[in-house]
Amino acid sequence: MPELDTSKHRVRVCGLVSRELELGLEDLRRDFEPHVITATLECAGNRRDELSFVDEVEGTAWRQGAIGTAVWRGTRLADVLLQAGCNGDDLHVAFEGADEVQKEGKRINFGGSIPLSKAKSREVLLAYEMNGTALAREHGHPIRLVVPGYIGARSVKWLQTISVQKEPSSNFFQQKAYKLLPDDMDQSNLDWHAGLMLGELPVNSVICIPSDHSRLASRDVNVVGYAISSGGRSIDRVEVSGDDGRSWKIAELKSSQHWSWTIWHAQLELPPGEHEIVVRAWDSAAQTQPARLEDIWNFKGYVNNAWHRTKVTVAGP
Repeated sequence: MPELDTSKHRVRVCGLVSRELELGLEDLRRDFEPHVITATLECAGNRRDELSFVDEVEGTAWRQGAIGTAVWRGTRLADVLLQAGCNGDDLHVAFEGADEVQKEGKRINFGGSIPLSKAKSREVLLAYEMNGTALAREHGHPIRLVVPGYIGARSVKWLQTISVQKEPSSNFFQQKAYKLLPDDMDQSNLDWHAGLMLGELPVNSVICIPSDHSRLASRDVNVVGYAISSGGRSIDRVEVSGDDGRSWKIAELKSSQHWSWTIWHAQLELPPGEHEIVVRAWDSAAQTQPARLEDIWNFKGYVNNAWHRTKVTVAGP
């Protein structure tokens, strides 16, 4: 994690703009209207461990917790691009952070890009506060990008460069690391050109309570979890099954915001014995989740949104 001096750090805006800018934290606070958004950021590898049950995957074996929600305050990226004089269609906005890593024999900065159409959306922020306080170092102090609805890797921390350009970022993390590879590809026949760049997240839902392999004393089981979509779409329905998807019960949605997770809960009555609880969700575009992990397995273990399953044992009388 870089340790940046707030008083000296600047974000450079360059590329296909009529006016290059260098903006510090005080410039953003003084010259631009602040905006606040509650948004969920999710790692593209969230729920990767489940895909390893199908076949070997590469990367950290995240369960369902590589995700978090916060209240972000900052300047709209669209306002900064407007001041820089950004015009044109079918362009991309690339970002670079101040953190460095060794990749393929080179020392590079973390980076990525999003389409200009997304960059100009009202929800994309150059954030400088999280949950009412200044960004902590581990969250990207003093300025970070927040791109709601996209994989977390696009929300670049410790932001230092914004570049408007004709092509997506050439950064390793855009062109190689975060790509969805075909299901017949692994380390032995790796071809990054065959991969799809990851952007918007798919609709997804997860069981948080009860935890997997729980032993329950009561037949009345309170099931709680989260669901998430992207593209500004809301979660409109969540269904929970106590018999591996043979029958379903509609869950109650406790909150529903366009760029934030939806918390849901359902009450199931399960007889004594072993059960597999399953959840699936629909968003406002009537998009839902695939049933089987086998249908979405990929070598990098990305964007797993198959039905989430939790095994429990209910005690006998």
